[in-house]
Amino acid sequence: MLGITDLSTYLIGLVLIILLPGPNSLYVLSVAARKGVGDGYRAAAGVWAGDTVLMVLSAAGVASLLQANEFAFGVVKYLGAGYLGWLAISMMRSAWSMWRTRRDLVAEGAPQLSPRRERPFRRALVISLLNPKAILFFVAFFVQFVDPAYASPALSFLFLGILAQIASATYLSVLIFGGTRLSEAFRKRRGVSAGATSAVGAVFLGFAVKLSLTSS
Repeated sequence: MLGITDLSTYLIGLVLIILLPGPNSLYVLSVAARKGVGDGYRAAAGVWAGDTVLMVLSAAGVASLLQANEFAFGVVKYLGAGYLGWLAISMMRSAWSMWRTRRDLVAEGAPQLSPRRERPFRRALVISLLNPKAILFFVAFFVQFVDPAYASPALSFLFLGILAQIASATYLSVLIFGGTRLSEAFRKRRGVSAGATSAVGAVFLGFAVKLSLTSS
């Protein structure tokens, strides 16, 4: 069908891969827990947009170029690691600020200062795009299920990509609504919120280190 071989195996592998925790899903969960459903879906939209770009690039052969060109791969790799590291430090600084002011009481009905706008869509989009391993993954995974003899392989990639986005949308929706259940506890217990934010920041720092040590 549409030049796709062994669709059932693809779907099983897709579900298992999406369930693996990564910086994209972790960021969406963090945003939903801190800011609610609306911002959670803005972050998810950034992930979907980034994944779409990566799928198109993979189908166009950019993944092969990165894999063959060590310098280009290194540039993208260190840009991605640097951005994840900056994001981790920003989250830890925010957690420290919350921890220091955890006992401060805000009078009911009193106006509160709004923090600098986070722009979850843009941040999630950058996290997704600055990940050369994701590009290599898409081409390495997709190509296994595309019949090389099929007349329109682009159509095969498109169909596989749509299935991947449906699975991602389902999974991120679960994370978003699960995250909002945590938001009330976070609002009432700033110490808990600070601890959770710092833990996510530490995980992002780990992602940055891991990415910087990978090779093409």
